[in-house]
Amino acid sequence: MTAGASRRRAAIAGVAESDLGKTPQHTVLSQQAQAATAALKESGLGFGDVDALFCAGNMGFAPPMAMAEYLGLQVDWLDGTNIGGSSFEAHVGHAAAAIEAGMIDVALITYGSTQRTDRSRGAAGPATLGSQFERPYGLPMPVGAYALAAMRHMHSYGTTSEQLAEIAVSARDWALLNPKAFHHGSGKLTVDDVLASGFIAEPLHKLDCCLVTDGGGAVVMVAEDRWADLAVRPVEVLGHAETSTHAQISEMPDVTVTGAARSGPEALKRAGVSHADIDLLAIYDSFTITVLMTLESLGFCKPGEGADFVAGGRTGPGGEIPMNTNGGGLSYCHPGMYGIFLLIEAARQLRGECGDRQVDGAELALVNGTGGVLSSTSTVILGRG
Repeated sequence: MTAGASRRRAAIAGVAESDLGKTPQHTVLSQQAQAATAALKESGLGFGDVDALFCAGNMGFAPPMAMAEYLGLQVDWLDGTNIGGSSFEAHVGHAAAAIEAGMIDVALITYGSTQRTDRSRGAAGPATLGSQFERPYGLPMPVGAYALAAMRHMHSYGTTSEQLAEIAVSARDWALLNPKAFHHGSGKLTVDDVLASGFIAEPLHKLDCCLVTDGGGAVVMVAEDRWADLAVRPVEVLGHAETSTHAQISEMPDVTVTGAARSGPEALKRAGVSHADIDLLAIYDSFTITVLMTLESLGFCKPGEGADFVAGGRTGPGGEIPMNTNGGGLSYCHPGMYGIFLLIEAARQLRGECGDRQVDGAELALVNGTGGVLSSTSTVILGRG
């Protein structure tokens, strides 16, 4: 570890997924070990180089300690920040700050979930003090919370189910170009297919909702004075910001505006770039409404204009602003907390490694994670090193 250094740049080096889909051969820990091993190998580093570990998820008591023990690591920095699906964008920001301050050199970020194999998605947890305003009324979580937001957006702005379906259609078009995507071989999706898929929580149809899969991922971050050791082109972390606005959906200040309205502009400011500079979007798509509201809150369009922003395949292959180019949580994978997979795809795009789905000339990516019930957001700006 380098002591006394200041403001060193930080970059993502290796990235990797574990086996995806349904993985009865894996535990949550072994998924992360598989992904971490592959990510470190890709970067040209090894477990002996890692001096910081960041992880979140269902691993019992103190996930970073459980993961460190499983991997045989004794690190100088542990971070178990868990703010839902945006945790991993937060981890990138926290790791970058530690690297810039000279506290760490190599950070490993991991996540894993066996929710499809375990059939644990959506299982009701114990009642909490906050849920007294929701649980007694039978609100299904988390889909019910997002359905509330969708219904309010429709009421306020005239947004339609057909417009939301455009987001799912574009995600599927990207998935057809990604051999790792859950829906790679499922065929093209249409707006009518989405509308015919039946309501899960009105107005959200089944195909407005994310997949339920197993899977794990890992991201390796490295200080700039180690970039010469890397086997791949570094992807620099240019800016980061995070926030939360509430925990329970009943306490959301404005149910059509997410915390991205704060974290997005701040991350862009810290990176010294504007919306117009962004070549690629990686937006958490737990539900189609999540994407629409996030785009508006980030400032890519005004409130109520998200439907027009995504219309006509604008975010799909060949579109003006490519988004979720791996197929997203709607068609690629979604193991509970999806944020790490946004980072993996953005890094690969900026390194030019995505084959048929590669975005030509991609130099800047905006990655935005959403956690809880539209509760937390974390925005990262990445640049080609």
